[in-house]
Amino acid sequence: MALRRLLQGSVLPRMTGRSVGASFSTEAGETIRATLFPGDGIGPEIAESVKQVFKVAGVPIEWEEHYVGTEVDPRTESFLTWESLESVRRNKVGLKGPMATPIGKGHRSLNLTLRKELGLYANVRPCNSLPGYKTRYDDVNLVTIRENTEGEYSGLEHQVVRGVVESLKIITRQASLRVAEYAFHYAKTNGRERVSAIHKANIMRKTDGLFLKCCREVAEKYPEITYEEVIIDNCCMTLVKNPGMFDVLVMPNLYGDIISDLCAGLIGGLGLTPSCNIGEGGICLAEAVHGSAPDISGKNLANPTALMLSAVMMLRHLQFNNQAERIHNAILQTIAEGKYRTADLGGKSSTSDYTKAVCDHI
Repeated sequence: MALRRLLQGSVLPRMTGRSVGASFSTEAGETIRATLFPGDGIGPEIAESVKQVFKVAGVPIEWEEHYVGTEVDPRTESFLTWESLESVRRNKVGLKGPMATPIGKGHRSLNLTLRKELGLYANVRPCNSLPGYKTRYDDVNLVTIRENTEGEYSGLEHQVVRGVVESLKIITRQASLRVAEYAFHYAKTNGRERVSAIHKANIMRKTDGLFLKCCREVAEKYPEITYEEVIIDNCCMTLVKNPGMFDVLVMPNLYGDIISDLCAGLIGGLGLTPSCNIGEGGICLAEAVHGSAPDISGKNLANPTALMLSAVMMLRHLQFNNQAERIHNAILQTIAEGKYRTADLGGKSSTSDYTKAVCDHI
């Protein structure tokens, strides 16, 4: 069952209503315009790999490329330009390589800017064991869905008195209902049987309590899906002992940041993990969630798998299912054969050699 799901891939559901927006539809022969953020460090190299794979697979896409600026744009309060955000709003779909926020004051995190300005309320990260790539677990098959806009990452901090600082955790009914609805709809669309709400409401009774209340409210509309609530620390222990206990996990922002990386570690790391952000108005921004790896930038050593798999999620959102399956299967076959693997996967191949192998399998 797990392997069948992996080969078929996950469908990013198109919900109706104000929180998600209109469906994205394509017609035969239509060329899609999509925004591409190559990113920093190894970003341009792995973005080039995706372009090559798309070309071989015959994906009818035209990229609008945008790079991180060298100065803060006052309209966004970050190094992302207003024009780049407008490109995503206009195209409704995009792909993002790793971005490194420059150290300093007076500007926002690049990723936080994207989430806030584009209303990217849900981060969807499937974690599946890859056939032929051995890790401690052989049957991981779960999905983390993280609320992306509030919680501890609201950016509301201040000094109360000297030596005492305060950080505000914001949980709202609107955001909690929105991500819970998406999680259950995702589960139903993809034939998943269980949704687990991850929390710490035994301590944070007001904030996490509200989140759970919203999840319960949504769960009542999906009686065919099993719903459970799991405390965050118990969730971490269970994931390490037996990840097969989980199916779809939905959680507030900070917990999602931690749990999604933990799950990535179960299948081999962030270099093998796809990710996609869902936003209001039907926006879909797929991304590689690993770092920019400046130490190997320009050396033709980077692993493009995560960005490729994220691009596959983007293609499924666009309903280019044939091309998505061909690329996905080519990636799995390349890794399973073991002849062409980058150093982080235990091999000696270059980025270009690995990319060529994937293209050959297409």
